[in-house]
Amino acid sequence: MASSDKVLSYPAELKYVKTHEYIRVEGNEATIGVTAFAADQLGDVTYVELPKVGQSFKKDEKFGVIESVKSVSDLYMPVSGKIIAANEKLASEPEIVNSDCYGEGWMIKVALDNPADLSDALTADGYKDFVVD
Repeated sequence: MASSDKVLSYPAELKYVKTHEYIRVEGNEATIGVTAFAADQLGDVTYVELPKVGQSFKKDEKFGVIESVKSVSDLYMPVSGKIIAANEKLASEPEIVNSDCYGEGWMIKVALDNPADLSDALTADGYKDFVVD
């Protein structure tokens, strides 16, 4: 592989959904953001609209919007739950999604309503196979 080829990472401890969000589960809480593939496809992120703490969403419901120089995309809940935190740093520094989507670029944290919502989420390998095909 040439050194100029971009290698996107998909941490094995995360779960992934086909709308390109990831889920990091810790107990009854989940941290949600967009995958490296999504951030790469979007290009430079210029704006992120997130829900307010206290709002509840059902699995697959739209929870926000992400805008880039290329497009505007909806963000979807990979699990049902109540928002317990939103990454306010993204309001002034949306580009963090591009530089550190799995770390500082997280979007929301939710209290899980139903852990079984994760049953159809993909593993890192499953998600890699999905985005390569």
